[in-house]
Amino acid sequence: MRLEAKQIGFRYGRDRWVLRGVDITIHTGEAVALVGPSGCGKTTLGRILAGYERPHEGSVTLDGEPLPTKGYHPVQLVFQHPEKAVNPRWRMRRTLMEGGEPDEALLAALGIQQEWLSRWPNELSGGELQRFCVARALSPHTRFIIADEMTAMLDAITQAQIWRVVLEHVQRHDMGLLVVSHEASLIKRLCSRVIDLRQISQ
Repeated sequence: MRLEAKQIGFRYGRDRWVLRGVDITIHTGEAVALVGPSGCGKTTLGRILAGYERPHEGSVTLDGEPLPTKGYHPVQLVFQHPEKAVNPRWRMRRTLMEGGEPDEALLAALGIQQEWLSRWPNELSGGELQRFCVARALSPHTRFIIADEMTAMLDAITQAQIWRVVLEHVQRHDMGLLVVSHEASLIKRLCSRVIDLRQISQ
C-alpha cells in the first residue's frame, strides 16, 4: 500500500506559499524521515497527509484512491504536544476509544496504567498523555503513522520506550512510518530513507 502526495501546494494568506510542487510517496513496511529547517512546511505537510488540512494545489491518495473524509482516518498524526491533541472534556478511556477498542497488550507495552484510564487529561503528565496519543494512533485501522517531533519534549527513557513499541507495532502490522524530526541520531536509527523538504518544494 502506498500513501502518495502529488504536486502539493499550500499557502498562508494570498501569496505566502510554504509548500509548492511537493511530491512524496511512502509505502507500508518502510520508515521514512522528513527533514528540513524550522518553518519549511514539514508540519503542514504532515497535517495535509493526515487530512487535517486541505492543500491549495495537488492531491493525496492511498493506493490511488482519495483519502476518506468520514470514519477512522488510515493516516494518523501524532503531534509533539499531546495536550493539544486530546479533548480536555473527555476522560482518557474515551480518548482511547476514538481509535477503537484499546489493545491491552499495547497499553501495557507503552506503560499505560489502568488507573489512568479514568483520569482527565490535566491529571496526567506530558509523557503520560503522549503514551495515550500513540496508543490511539496505533489502531488496527491505521495504515500510516506520521510522528511529528513525537518525543522531542520527553525524557530519554520515555523516548526509548515509546519508539521501541512504535517500531515493533508498525513492523508487525505492516504500517508505514513518516518521522518528522531534527534529531540526526534518531533518524539514523529508525529510518531507511530521508526526504529533505527543501529539495522537493519549489
